[in-house]
Amino acid sequence: METLNNEKIIYSLCIEDIQTVAEQEIERKLTNKEIEEIQDTIAEKIDWYEAIAHSISEKIPIK
Repeated sequence: METLNNEKIIYSLCIEDIQTVAEQEIERKLTNKEIEEIQDTIAEKIDWYEAIAHSISEKIPIK
């Protein structure tokens, strides 16, 4: 079995992702200052534990 790099990033968001949502939600791009203001709260709002647990239960059969 191949081993994976434990430091591999599985999912990430980039500035382009944030700007896409901003354009759809408020019909304009955010300034650099606005992005800096929201970046920490974005990370706080992502329930990574539940996303991982749900994906495991959805895709990995229990033996």
